[in-house]
Order: sequence, then C-alpha cells, then structure tokens
Amino acid sequence: MNIHEYQGKEILKSFGVAVQEGIVAETPEQAVEAAKRMKEEFNSDWVVVKAQIHAGGRGKGGGVKLAKNHDEVLQRSTDIIGMQLVTPQTGPEGKKVNKVLIAQDVYYPGESETKEFYMSVLLDRATGRNIIMYSTEGGMDIEEVAEKTPHLIFKEEIDPKVGLQGFQARKIAFNLGLSGAAHKDMVKFVAALYKAYDSIDASMFEINPVLKTSDNKILAVDAKVNLDENALYRHADIAALRDITEEDPTEVEAGESNLNYVKLDGNVGCMVNGAGLAMATMDIIKLAGGEPANFLDVGGTANAETVKAGFNIILKDPNVKAILINIFGGIVRCDRVAQGVIDAYNEIGNIPVPIIVRLQGTNAKEAKDLIDASGLQVYSAILLKEAAELVTKVLEEGK
Repeated sequence: MNIHEYQGKEILKSFGVAVQEGIVAETPEQAVEAAKRMKEEFNSDWVVVKAQIHAGGRGKGGGVKLAKNHDEVLQRSTDIIGMQLVTPQTGPEGKKVNKVLIAQDVYYPGESETKEFYMSVLLDRATGRNIIMYSTEGGMDIEEVAEKTPHLIFKEEIDPKVGLQGFQARKIAFNLGLSGAAHKDMVKFVAALYKAYDSIDASMFEINPVLKTSDNKILAVDAKVNLDENALYRHADIAALRDITEEDPTEVEAGESNLNYVKLDGNVGCMVNGAGLAMATMDIIKLAGGEPANFLDVGGTANAETVKAGFNIILKDPNVKAILINIFGGIVRCDRVAQGVIDAYNEIGNIPVPIIVRLQGTNAKEAKDLIDASGLQVYSAILLKEAAELVTKVLEEGK
C-alpha cells in the first residue's frame, strides 16, 4: 500500500527522523493559510507547493513549485490542484492532484553549501535481508545513477539477528563525505529511519533527497513509503491512511469483492482460481494470438457471486473482446462454477463479448454438460488446448 509524502513524513517524525515540515491543503485558499502558518511556526518566508500523488518525478511534471509570497502560493496551488499530473511513473494518462503540501524552504543560505543525497531502505530478496541503499547523487532518478555512475551507489546489508549497528550508520555518513555536526546528524538520521522502516513492516522507504542544510542539519525532504499489505492487520492506524482516490477504481471495487485484480492493456479478459493458473492462462492467451486484459484471481472457493462480480469487473474494460474463464476444480466443484457462470450470465443480461469456459477437475464433465445445455453464447472446453483454440476462433470472428 502506498501513502502520500505528507503521511510518510508524519510516520518518520514519530520515530525521530527530521523532516522538511509542511501543511496539507486541498484548496488554494487553504494553501495560503498554510503558508501563513509556515511563517509563524517555522519562520519560512518562502514555501514549496508540492502535489500529493502516489508517484515520483512530480517536479519534472510541474507538480513542485517554489512560491516566494502569498500571491505566488495562491497562483501555484491554483495551477496544481485539479491538474492531471503526468510523470514518468504515472503513465501517459497521469493522475489528478487533489491536494498539495505547503512545505518549508530548507535551501536557505548559511555557513556551508547544501548537499542532496539519495537513501532507501528495502528488502533484498536475493539474500533475504534488509539493505540501506544510498548515494551522493541525491535529487536524481536512482535508475539513471545506476546506469551512468554505478560506483556512486552504496549498499549496507543489515543482519536480522542484530539489526542496524552503530558502525554501519557511521560508515554510511562517512561514505557520503560528511564530517562534524552533519556526520553526527546523519548517523542519528539513519538509525531513526531504519527503526521506522522495521517497526511499521514497510516494504520500502525512499528518501530522495536527504538534504544536508547550510547549517549542517540532515532532513528528509521527500518521503516515498510503501507498506506491506500482508502486515497491515498489525497497524490499523496506518491502514487508515489508504487513499483510494489514488488507486484504479476497478481494482478498488475488485478488492471489495475479495478478488485479486490487476488491469492490463490487452483484449482478452481472464477469470481464474489461483495465481499460478492465472499466469498460465495469460500465457495461453498470448499463444492464442490475444493479449491478456487483466489478471483476475477469484480464489479457491469461486461461486455464483464471485463469478458475477468477476464478470462485472472485466466488462468495465471497453478493450475486452472475449472472456476466458479457467477454473481448476479442486476445492470447488466444476459444476457449481458452471452453474454460477450460467446464473451470472442470466442475471447480468446480454454480455456483448464471447465467453470461453474451461473447467477441469471435480465434476468437469457435468460442468461442460450444464454449459452446453444452457443455450447461452458460452463456449465450453475441458483441455487447455481446446480453450486456446476457442480464444483464437472468437478473436478471428470478431475482426
């Protein structure tokens, strides 16, 4: 589960991580009031207006603007709130901005130059250990840094038996070229950041940039936080931070029906029970000359209600030209699924695309007989090869 920058910063602050302060606003008028409060509370004459969406690269898309007075705050927030912000991570359709963060200016002049660093905490699945990845090249896309200057990316592996050690935090600060007060502040920053990551069962923290201010303080200027959904039952307060307006509406609806759904760009919708079978079904669709329009796992206990919900979800995609239902009857009997398909078809009414149903396992033959005798425009198959041939046939007929 992703959360907004301002939410991530609140979590970091609760664990002692120093952050760039800010106030959220949903209207330009609220943004101006927030700027006034920033002056009162943090003595910030200038502020940064930052679009709050679940995507990186906001500055490149025009979603991060400096404002030097209240008139500029009003103008910048008017421009950003409501805009369809397109970044390298949103795709060409972009995301609508519903709120902005009015953040303090932390690039003020002082005794030394400001410096930007990159830092993230994540799981290295190859080793099964958490790592802290960091670089002196903050403020840039880490993919670009990895491609052009891989020697400037450092990794610190954390032993889960002992956790982050003091010498590791000091090593990170040293590799970033820090000394004196900034070195000490970075050591505290790293320790607090890792504690926050570990305590809330996060799957990734990315702070880009981590800033050394002109007076040698270390701050998180941005905060991209991704949480492990499997652990959210332990963190009800964090689960409440979910913003469904940032998610695909169809995927949200599918989740409410306990369906695992991911929208894709193809023309053949698929409804399957089991993630492995779903992947195999998507391969079969491609081999048959089609492109999968979605990943949809209805689970091991598929029934008429889940099948109906699956139909409704798939049919919301106008690109779907056919639907392939591939069910293996282990826990669930195939004839019950077949009856569910028939009931759902009759309840929904006229379904404008051909449906191929492949049922294998317990009572597969009885299921095929049910579908064949239903009189509905549904093609039945038992073998996966037959289902693939039917997909090819209906796609050719639809051209």
